This record gives sequence, C-alpha cells and structure tokens, in this order.
Amino acid sequence: MEPLRKGRLCARLARSDADIARAQALRHEAFFGRPGLDTDGFDSICGHMLIEDETGALLACYRLLACPASEIGQSYSAQFYDLTRLAAYPGRCLELGRFCARPGLPDPDLLRLAFGAMARLVDGYDIALLFGCASFAGAEPAGHDTALRHLRAGHLGPQRWRPDRRAAEVLDLPEGAADRRQALAALPPLLRLYLGIGGWVSDHAVIDRAMDTLHVFTAVEIATIPPARQGLFRAVAKS
Repeated sequence: MEPLRKGRLCARLARSDADIARAQALRHEAFFGRPGLDTDGFDSICGHMLIEDETGALLACYRLLACPASEIGQSYSAQFYDLTRLAAYPGRCLELGRFCARPGLPDPDLLRLAFGAMARLVDGYDIALLFGCASFAGAEPAGHDTALRHLRAGHLGPQRWRPDRRAAEVLDLPEGAADRRQALAALPPLLRLYLGIGGWVSDHAVIDRAMDTLHVFTAVEIATIPPARQGLFRAVAKS
C-alpha cells in the first residue's frame, strides 16, 4: 500500500525492523504507561500500519493480518475465542489489532485516517470480514457494566458466526436495560466506530489480567456496511 497522506498526517506500512520497533515502543507506552517494547510472536507475521505527523513522529499504529477464512484459527484473536464457525465465512478476512495512539493525544483525524487506510486494505486484499479484539481499559467487569449491557441488547453477532468460549476467564455479557447515552460514552472509540458501521460482538467478554483489559470479539461484515459510510471511508482513502 502506498502512503496515505491527509494534511499533516501520513499512514503507511512499516518498511523495516526499526519501524516495527517504534510501533512496539508506542504500544508499550500506551498499554502499560511506561517505556519498553510490547512484543509477541504475531509481530513477525503481521503488517504494521504507522500514522505519523509531518516530522515523522509516530502518533498511532495498529497491526494487520490478512488470511482466508479457513485460516482464521491461526489469528491472534483465536487464542481467546473459538472461531470454528467463522472458518466457513465466505471470503477473505483481515484481523486488526494492537490499535493505540500516543497517550494524551486526542485527535479525531487520527481515527479518520486509520479507517481510510483500512478501506484501502479492504479493497487491496479483497476483504469480506474485518475482525479483532476490542478492549476496555481495566480488567474488572464492574466498571464496564453499562457498556456491556448495551452490547448484549443490540449488537450481538449472528449465531451462525458467533465465537464460542476458549479463554480461561470469561464473562457472559450481562442482560438488562442500559442508558444508551452513558453506554456509548463508555465504549472505546474504536469499538463505537465499528458498531456505527454495523459491527457486531461476541456474547461474552474475555478478561485479560496480563494486559489489565477486558475485551470482546468484534467483527464487521463489509457487505453490510451502509453504502453512505463506505463512501465516506473510501473518500478518505483517496490520496
């Protein structure tokens, strides 16, 4: 993918080990709040999208893994969710993960450019399904009750594709009414955007003590994204 430039920002794929190390350093700072490198075995088989400013400073990043649906069981998400049903999905899949931005940098243009780059990847790889783990900061479920109730009430995935349980510590999404405004405010921005274009989630969350997060499996079926939304993302994707 050629670099995607919008104003002072540029989204491009990592081209070297040094680029990947920069992404790992930003991830560690964002996820753990201190210097270091956030690494795992998937870094070597994934692509890494970098979002930089005009000086070349790294502002945000995420990683991606394109695969046939039949190989979805080899993805990062498959460590936590049984994705057997999705192995029969008709079309290629793209896993997006480890999305983060430099702490203290609230910039809506970052998310807009990130999704513009995703639109290019979807078209370039002929992707039918986007998927990944959408994380809430903090592993204790009580702090996310309103948001999780909202997810269960209106955003569960179709039963024919919905993941089964695999992780050691899981939580069924709680039932009951939730204040919509409060729930939307409590959702991570990336998950809120996925849901806004028709995304769906698993019926349970995984508690990840090592990362101090709680996450839900999230998927977006490209064919079901409203045409107007597809047009907006593709407009951003144009250089």
